[in-house]
Amino acid sequence: MTTTLRYPLEAEPRTGDGSAVEVAPGVHWLRMPLFASLPWINVWAIAGQPGWTVIDTGLNTEATTAAWDAAFAGALGGAPVSRVIVTHMHPDHCGLAGWLARRFAARLWMTRLEYLTCRLMAADPMRAPPADAIDFYTAAGWDAAAIERYTERFGSFGQMIQPLPASYRRIVDGESLSIGGREWLVVVGNGHSPEHACLYCPERQLLISGDQVLPRISSNVSVYPTEPDADPLGDWLGSLAAIKRRVPDEVLVLPAHNSPFNGLHARIDALLAQHAASLERLEELLAQPRRAVDVFPVLFSRPIGAGVLGMATGEAIAHLNRLERSGRARRDRDAHGVWWWRRTGGGAAEPAVFR
Repeated sequence: MTTTLRYPLEAEPRTGDGSAVEVAPGVHWLRMPLFASLPWINVWAIAGQPGWTVIDTGLNTEATTAAWDAAFAGALGGAPVSRVIVTHMHPDHCGLAGWLARRFAARLWMTRLEYLTCRLMAADPMRAPPADAIDFYTAAGWDAAAIERYTERFGSFGQMIQPLPASYRRIVDGESLSIGGREWLVVVGNGHSPEHACLYCPERQLLISGDQVLPRISSNVSVYPTEPDADPLGDWLGSLAAIKRRVPDEVLVLPAHNSPFNGLHARIDALLAQHAASLERLEELLAQPRRAVDVFPVLFSRPIGAGVLGMATGEAIAHLNRLERSGRARRDRDAHGVWWWRRTGGGAAEPAVFR
């Protein structure tokens, strides 16, 4: 399906130099540096009393800290931060939330599952990789070298974030928040993360979508060792359909990556169709038994190297679990603890609303 999106903003902020673009009165768009494959993340600052509400923060790096210092000295005019809202617990979104909260004595606002999951994952450096995780990646078809790399890197999540405050303000789906004198509704989605908060302002016709809806890339949707039988792809696709029902097409979408765009409903339709096609290709491939690492070619357009093996494996299992949950595939474990998936020939493609 071809999606025609519109990118109405002529100006874009530069990454990390303190500049910002006002996308609506009092709503400012900044970019914080990330890494080569995804060079920046969009963050948002909304003017109010007694200071800025910041939505998402960037990674815990010296470059990002310097970029915030430049922003406070530049576009944000030296005004304090009164509130930090984090859409979800991935490090590029919450990495400096604790730093900003402590610097300005500001309250952190998150959904409960995102806050608690982040706190739990940040504690991982205190322990060795659990046997369940080793079993999970062995079952996916990883070789000994890949398992060793995982073991060496286990616990790196906590290094990418500043410690979160010991208390926070919980936000919930459907809640109305007053930000900058306007009403913003919390629209929760999941699948990409446990309880991802988007923010919709009916008066301004703005949607801060985080990673839940992106214009040029598809959100990573993965299964992790902590919940190997989960169906996050079903959750995510169902969330997209719900967002289409709850948020009008006329909004300007403010995503975490790429540029603000119009065409929310067309983008959601394209994402639903894209993943339906991926599931069909995967089901065809499973005419012969396959491990998770064997299905990469029908899901990804580029070779999968060591640097993205974990993400690709998680996403592959998410697609496999979706087929299994809908009766279109089954899996069996061999004598070496490896999962082999095959199509069942039964079941049928489910409609756009998956759950």
